[in-house]
Amino acid sequence: MNILFLCTGNSCRSLISEAVFNHLAPAGWKATSAGSQPTGRLNARAVQLLAQKGIPTQGYHSKSWLDLPATPDVVVTVCASAAGETCPAYLGPVLRTHWGVDDPSHVQGTEEEITAAFEQAYAILRARIESFLALPLDELAQDHARFKAALDDIGRLLPA
Repeated sequence: MNILFLCTGNSCRSLISEAVFNHLAPAGWKATSAGSQPTGRLNARAVQLLAQKGIPTQGYHSKSWLDLPATPDVVVTVCASAAGETCPAYLGPVLRTHWGVDDPSHVQGTEEEITAAFEQAYAILRARIESFLALPLDELAQDHARFKAALDDIGRLLPA
């Protein structure tokens, strides 16, 4: 099953999500990330954070949702519309859910405050992905209504 983590710039939160998901996912489940308006580069702090966590990012790059290698089965938007961001709407016939997370790359402050924002975004996304992967995936893959409800619950009930 192909999972797409989608955000506007595809440089930070969607990258973290893609890398964490692929690091933890069972065989046959693959994530990619993309943006509706990709920046064309990965956020250096996000790449550094993933390296510190032992999660590889080799081969990942900022890309448009128009350049996907496969049609996704599930699209997870990770932009934080509550923070005033415009969250892209993927228009393909797929299961969609929203897991808004504030963009740590927009945080201004001390080095410690910026680092803490990246750690918080990572912790939220990892907890949500772990919850996703703890679901009865084979069973839910056959029942899109239940699968969507479970994914929506993850985004709504786990802290943001």
